[in-house]
Amino acid sequence: MPTTTQELRALELLTLVSYGRVSTTMRAMPFVAPARHVVADGDVLLRMHAGHGYHRACAGGVVAFGADNFNVEGSDLWSVQLTGTAQIIEPTPGELELFGPVPSLIDGEPYEPAYMRLTPQFFSVHTLDYSAGRQTRHAV
Repeated sequence: MPTTTQELRALELLTLVSYGRVSTTMRAMPFVAPARHVVADGDVLLRMHAGHGYHRACAGGVVAFGADNFNVEGSDLWSVQLTGTAQIIEPTPGELELFGPVPSLIDGEPYEPAYMRLTPQFFSVHTLDYSAGRQTRHAV
């Protein structure tokens, strides 16, 4: 359960976006995969495609999860990263409702959801203030 202001702020920011990236190792090689997330009772619940097997690589191990608002217009950008232990779960009906609809396809194949609970142990929040305006596209 979050106890510091930074931990509470990190979880609050995560509620503002729907997707992030989970990172761990698979057969001794690092990988990063997209994951739908929701915050529930101080934990971060993740939904990933079961067909890739990434959830099995994460299960019982320490993973990193990050999300940001870098693709959103505005003057304040933030990035949240947390590290913790992931467990495969069967979400409650209420938790499933938080996730919303499941995608139909992933990479052209049927999407099969797998769910994990990430219990964060380390949090970081980074903010970038572009109060003078920022360029959102690369100059040509």
